[in-house]
Amino acid sequence: MFTIEHDFDATVITLIDEGHEGLQEDITINAFDDCITLEQLHPITEEPMVITLSMTQLRDLAAALDLPEGSYRLERPKG
Repeated sequence: MFTIEHDFDATVITLIDEGHEGLQEDITINAFDDCITLEQLHPITEEPMVITLSMTQLRDLAAALDLPEGSYRLERPKG
């Protein structure tokens, strides 16, 4: 399950783990103009852990999901 909310400066997506044993904490994804952040509470300390991806890293991640094992460099579009 997931939710999507549009705030003033970001789109916020929350991924909710449900329906099986070993559930993980919710993940909140904040999509800004220049970066993406992923936040998840640490299950023991309950402190938020944050990862920030540049838009280039996000593009590379999206491409990597559909590629076989290997090393890749995506070319930037010209123009």
